[in-house]
Order: sequence, then structure tokens, then C-alpha cells
Amino acid sequence: MTVGRDGLTQPGRWVVKIGSALLTNDGRGLDQRAIAHWVDQLAELTRGGVEVVLVSSGSVAEGMTRLGWPRRPREIYRLQAAAAVGQMGLVQAYETNFRRHGLHTAQILLTHDDLSNRKRYLNARATLRTLIGLGVVAVVNENDTVATSEIRFGDNDTLGALVTNAVEADVLVLLTDQQGLYSADPRRDPAAELIREAMAQDERLVAMAGTGGRLGRGGMATKLSAARLAARSGALTVIASGREPDVLLRLHRGEVIGTLLRPEQEPMAARKQWIAAHLQARGALVLDAGAVAALVERGKSLLPAGVRSVSGDFSRGEMVLMLDEQGRVVARGLANYGVEDARRIIGRPSQEIEAILGFMGEEELVHRDNLVLA
Repeated sequence: MTVGRDGLTQPGRWVVKIGSALLTNDGRGLDQRAIAHWVDQLAELTRGGVEVVLVSSGSVAEGMTRLGWPRRPREIYRLQAAAAVGQMGLVQAYETNFRRHGLHTAQILLTHDDLSNRKRYLNARATLRTLIGLGVVAVVNENDTVATSEIRFGDNDTLGALVTNAVEADVLVLLTDQQGLYSADPRRDPAAELIREAMAQDERLVAMAGTGGRLGRGGMATKLSAARLAARSGALTVIASGREPDVLLRLHRGEVIGTLLRPEQEPMAARKQWIAAHLQARGALVLDAGAVAALVERGKSLLPAGVRSVSGDFSRGEMVLMLDEQGRVVARGLANYGVEDARRIIGRPSQEIEAILGFMGEEELVHRDNLVLA
């Protein structure tokens, strides 16, 4: 059964995206009081068992204010300059406010290329997951100072969804200056009704989505697209007004605010389906009987010690088949090591990996969360 709003009340992992209009008080510089209040809420969520990643817009808009520009420029180099100036104030505001709660923060600047290039994606994913494990609040933004196409066509709604997939978050919250997704544009149609809950893949929602505002790049269309991306890994998405008092805390209490867009499957089922159906195997691992039993009977990860041989040409993060000694496919999953490193560590205990390779990645060759039985 697909989780509804009760999924918001549980401890878990949230990615929270706050839009430019909210952060900059509709273009009049950073709204320090509002930022302090959102940080208070995020800190309260962490104390309640929620792991938080913050995706924050606002660098370009803040830079425009600091530079005295009344309109968003069209030239890429001017947008990049504004982002560079504005990022300083944005990060300082978050760092100052999270420190009031004894929380460390980390700045993560990404482009969409970082999450499409497999090696860079895995590195970004590992860094984000490490920060989460350390209790550090990662503040993620698009790296507008070096990106070009992202400034023209990208948006932090999409970035929030990609981060949600990368860290396997349970919930994506998109805070905006609207109450949620309406049946029509409420600025033009007074009869428009707020959509309280729907399936993210419902095609009828496409016609209901609007366009972006003066400061931000993402309107309801991009938020709907982001919800669909997040749903691929089984995450719930909430589109809600950041101007609602204590909106994050009220969502966590299960209050009906904004629009909830549900995935078709729960997180683990969605991820397993993706592994099973949408990736082409690039190699194969032959397992001994003990490793087969650990996977099939006990639901364990695959350790290097249980692998007898390696074939194919695969990189870290690519799909491999796991075979028994008779050549039958037992499982398939994502390898934590490329083929050359895998050949060097098979048959050896995990505690020897660092001595053999000169570094320690993961103790498993394939983690059980990235593995599906045949």
C-alpha cells in the first residue's frame, strides 16, 4: 500500500527546498527573520528524528539585491556574477542560524552534470550520505557561478528531486509562495481548487501546472516534474506555502497543508524495481555456496570473500549479475567497485580491502539495498 500523509509523521529523511521569492522577501534582500524561522523548524525536525538536507535557492536573487540590480539580467556572465556575490550572504545566514541550535552545516554546490555523470554522482552521493550520518545539515544549491545551461533551463525543484533520489530520501518538500497545486491558475481563475492529494504520475495534473515567477525559474510545472522524479525512488512530495506558520512542523505532525503527491510504490519497492528492470548488466560475479545462501536465505549483502570470479567490464555503480557456480542468475545489483578493483579483492576479507587497494570504499561488493534477487 502506498504511504499517504502518515508517512510525513515518521522519522526519516527529508529534502527541503526553499524558493527564491521566500528567501529574498520577493527580491528585497535576504529575509533574515524568515530564514531564522525555517532553520528553527529544521532544527526541531532533526531533534524529532528527521534527517534533513536543505536545497536552497536565492543566490542570484540575493546577489541582484546586493549589486542593486532591479531586474534579473539575461547575460550568463552577469547571472554568474550575481550568484557568486549572493552565495556569500546565503551561506552566512544559514551557518549563523544553524549554529544557534548547535548544528554544523556544509555547503554543497552542484550542477546537473554532477548528478548525471556516474562517477561524480556517486562521489556526491557518498559525500551527502556521510554528512547525513555525521548529523551535519547539507545546504545544497546549484553551482550557478560555473553552470551555463543550468541557469537558462535548470531549477532547484529538479535539483531537489535529484538529491532526493541520490540520498534515498523519504520526503521531498517544495516550499513556494503558493498554497500548493491548484486545478487552475488561482491568480486568473477564482474558482480554482487546491489539490490536496494525488498520485505524482497522474497525467491530469500536467494541465493544472502554471509557470514561474519573476525571481525564480521553477513554477508549478517544474514542481510537478520534480515530484515525478522523486517518485521514482518512492519518495512523497509536498508542495506547500513557505509563508504558512511552522509549515514544516505542521506537516510532520500530519496536518493537511498544501498538495501531497504520492509515488506508486514505497521507497524500497521502487528502488528494487528500478534495479531489476531498467539497467543493463555490464558484468558478472560467480559466488560460492555460502555467499548464495547469505543472499537468498538471509538477505545479506555480498562481501568480496564470497566471490570466486569476475567477468565483464563494469565501473563502480554499474549493474552486475550474481551467479551461482552452476551459472544460474541468483541476483543483480549495483557494484561498489569497478571490475579491476573487484578482481583484486574477491575471495578476501573486507578488512583487507584498504591494504589491497590503498583506499577503503565500502566493505560490501554489492550492498543489499542495491541488490534484487532473481
